[in-house]
Amino acid sequence: MNNFKNLTGLLLLSLAALIFVAFTVIQEQKPWPVPEKYVKTENPVKADAESIKLGKGLYSKHCQSCHGKKGMGDGSKAAELDTPSGDFTTPEFKKQVDGELFYKTKEGREDMPSFKKKIPDEEDHWAIINYVRTF
Repeated sequence: MNNFKNLTGLLLLSLAALIFVAFTVIQEQKPWPVPEKYVKTENPVKADAESIKLGKGLYSKHCQSCHGKKGMGDGSKAAELDTPSGDFTTPEFKKQVDGELFYKTKEGREDMPSFKKKIPDEEDHWAIINYVRTF
């Protein structure tokens, strides 16, 4: 009976370690290099009430299902993705310049689709960025 308890304890410990490693791997995001051209590109759309309202509407339609209502990466489709959808409230996200975010939303990669065709107007992309900055 004592051996059974030891074996059960060992199995539970192994399972906990496996879950921890899997969670750590899932949380890691590989670098997403952005061309220097975009890093240096400034947002030409003023972050005023009108732009933020437009961005909120577009975000709700195109982004919220994966990124969540408050941009925390907890949208209704997030669990179905192979890669984390990102948390827009983190310091790491916020340190990105608008041009980087523009590039990423426009070009996409992996589970993040390109929005070149769905949102063809570049001003709309910038408005979404203005809205995301409110998180």
